[in-house]
Amino acid sequence: MAHSATKRSDITLSNCGYSKVLDIISSKWAALVIYAMENGKIRYGQMLRRVEGISKKMLTQTVRKLERDGLVQRHITPTVPVSVEYSLTALGESLLQPMKTLRQWGRDNYTQVVEARVKYDFVGTPDSVPTSPITSS
Repeated sequence: MAHSATKRSDITLSNCGYSKVLDIISSKWAALVIYAMENGKIRYGQMLRRVEGISKKMLTQTVRKLERDGLVQRHITPTVPVSVEYSLTALGESLLQPMKTLRQWGRDNYTQVVEARVKYDFVGTPDSVPTSPITSS
């Protein structure tokens, strides 16, 4: 009797570099907040105005998460009132180019994605497409 080796998954969430990166930038706001800092230091209020639709609470949570991940740093200037600016760290800046590439892919291809979705929704799921009928003679 042949011995069957146990097949091990070679793609896992715990070891996948893609999923780890997506965990960092895939929140609704993270990429937009990173883009808000791509030109250097920016004040909180400026970011709030630049990122359309983000609430103060969500901006604060997003900046804190990115700071925790080592992508953003906070600069405090002891003025009255205290001035706080945010910028990308070297690690955060190293993420800009891959994100810009992904953004360009979206600009170049998203229309095709929308067309595919419309076609899929119109035709239905692959499971709902009838198979070729068996005809009797």
